[in-house]
Amino acid sequence: MSNDPLSITLSALADPTRRAILARLSKGEATVNELAAPFDISLPAVSKHLKVLERARLISRGRSAQWRPCRIEPEPLKTVDGWLGDYRTLWEHRLNRLEDYIATLETEAKNTEDTNDR
Repeated sequence: MSNDPLSITLSALADPTRRAILARLSKGEATVNELAAPFDISLPAVSKHLKVLERARLISRGRSAQWRPCRIEPEPLKTVDGWLGDYRTLWEHRLNRLEDYIATLETEAKNTEDTNDR
């Protein structure tokens, strides 16, 4: 696996369980047990998912008495959004060109109909 941060983040986001964990953490901090509750997997399996998310810096763990709440860290997601933004701009430009082309075809078709109606 590549060591660049974007690859590490995308790899961590590739798993639906990890995405679900992040979705839960987007609502606020949670313990490992709270994060594990909706899944039909073992606590050690959830811990492994959390370690992957932690390595990708998508989450961090605090310390409050004897429990360690997990929290989402938005910075890697901002990086992914920025990377995707370049492609979003490209596709919006291409779709705008397609819309212009379709409008031209529709205008030409209407002009042809008007000429044939005379």
